[in-house]
Amino acid sequence: MPDTQAPAAATIREVHYRVGAPLLGHFPGHHRSVRGASGFEFRGHASLLDAPDPRRLDLHASLRDPFGDWRVRIYNQRKSVPVTVVADLSASMGFTGRHAKLAVLADFVESLAWSAWRTGDSFGFVGCDSAPRADLRQPQTRARGAGGEIARRLRALHPAGRDARGLLDAPRHLSRQRALLFLVSDFHLPLELVAAVLDGLSLHEVVPTVLWDPLEFGLSATRGLAQVIDPESGRQRLVWWRPALRARWEAAHQQRREALLQLFRARRLKPLFIEGGYDAEAVTRHFHS
Repeated sequence: MPDTQAPAAATIREVHYRVGAPLLGHFPGHHRSVRGASGFEFRGHASLLDAPDPRRLDLHASLRDPFGDWRVRIYNQRKSVPVTVVADLSASMGFTGRHAKLAVLADFVESLAWSAWRTGDSFGFVGCDSAPRADLRQPQTRARGAGGEIARRLRALHPAGRDARGLLDAPRHLSRQRALLFLVSDFHLPLELVAAVLDGLSLHEVVPTVLWDPLEFGLSATRGLAQVIDPESGRQRLVWWRPALRARWEAAHQQRREALLQLFRARRLKPLFIEGGYDAEAVTRHFHS
């Protein structure tokens, strides 16, 4: 029977991620851990009584032992990690400039889910606006096509949520095991809310993933009357777009970026900025630079 998923999978761009700290997982995988006895990463020595495996007996270490104890080598076994995306699906994520934010998010989810399957890790997704959305939730799974279904729903979504306070409830839908967690948003949220969300996810290794489009923060015209819309509330204003206002707008953009960076630095988090279309190689560089 032909594999109908193969042509679609061939177009998905793979990313290569890694976790910072050793894992405490139970399933064998690709990542460093502090558990297991049948791996290949040397951890140290233990008494033969504590680790009864004569095949790993170390005669030199045993001869050096001051108590004359038999010593065996012990090794760490590599483990898998849950890979999870927690996504802001409030109205501002419906913005379309050079690229549609939700299309970029869908590409990211599909690529990450495929990469997790290739690496032997599980993948999960939690989408939130004012509350976590049951129709855009994927419990941790090792199924090959899980990301494709979530991506399809994201591309068809028309977000209308007035806020993203559902992100505060996201931890209730996550694995208790420490996960590599991508918090994806445009972060057009109150900084107090962003801080509370990050603190609620502190059990996991969080990668704040900022989706911005270049056309969010300016207009192509040098001056003129422009209609400005708050995507969360839907409120509209007419403003006279002039060089001075453009300079203030750009300054506010830089101030917002710096405020977010300070918030992430305070929690020792390294953010991933996706400003434009999805680039799998840029995501890989984030982990290996």
